[in-house]
Amino acid sequence: MGPTASGKTELALRLADALPLDIVSVDSALVYRGMDIGTAKPDQETLLRYPHRLLDIREPEDSYSAGDFVRDATAAMTEIRAAGRVPLLAGGTMMYFRALTRGIAQLPQADRDIRAAIDAEAAAKGWPALHRELAAVDRTAADRINPNDSQRIQRALEVYRTSGRTITEWHRNGKADRDAPVRFLKFGLIPPARSTLHSRIEKRLAKMLEDGFLDEVRRLRQRPGLSARSPSMRSVGYRQLWSHLDGECDLETAVARARAATRQLAKRQLTWLRSESGLCALDPLEPGTIDTIVTSVEARIGRGTAQ
Repeated sequence: MGPTASGKTELALRLADALPLDIVSVDSALVYRGMDIGTAKPDQETLLRYPHRLLDIREPEDSYSAGDFVRDATAAMTEIRAAGRVPLLAGGTMMYFRALTRGIAQLPQADRDIRAAIDAEAAAKGWPALHRELAAVDRTAADRINPNDSQRIQRALEVYRTSGRTITEWHRNGKADRDAPVRFLKFGLIPPARSTLHSRIEKRLAKMLEDGFLDEVRRLRQRPGLSARSPSMRSVGYRQLWSHLDGECDLETAVARARAATRQLAKRQLTWLRSESGLCALDPLEPGTIDTIVTSVEARIGRGTAQ
């Protein structure tokens, strides 16, 4: 686990060279086809050598939930272990990690009419106003959701309006039991200096733009079923460039907003990591980091087969 731009993919590839591991992506944006540059998706040459499960499994018009991830990741883990290998879960969507390791509440199904009503209210009043409405009924959820995180605000209000119970109550009382026990070794990549992470974020965003990130968003905008409100287009970077292409701001402003939003995302990811129990925190830039992980994993599984 680790914040954006902390080097998770690079480390995962090195670990796959050293141990009998198959990689399972834990990323809410990498599931979408056509979203390659802005998600820092591994290139085709890399994927041929190091296949990743749960990449390119949805069209960007589709939604993908934590529940979907738990189902798909569990199936992938079962297949990998049946082949005598070990799943290596790598990514930065902390909600997915927590849902997988702690279980997930069986929330009410999505209600299209209620979602449309919430979207209409947001268009009239703004998402921060709906965030305040959420805080009035579920302070715990509001405290962990950013006032501009439209997707999570919408879902929390939808659950409350559908069932009369807050999403916090559902999570607290509705955990699903796992079919079979799974042991997790948790490693968190945490750079010791935030300035180092910010520098890596800035360089990566610059490289994405150089590689054609804006043109990628232009192509996505041509898809008839896709809009700025689609869950995929709420991803950091995509929503800011979409806003620029909508004429709401110039490119320089959009890039500055994308940079700031990525830093905020990294801050939230680090907050999640620091609250994660049983986590072995490591400096991704420390030369001995991979050796520490290899030694820990070997102690559990050996070099040959999964146990």
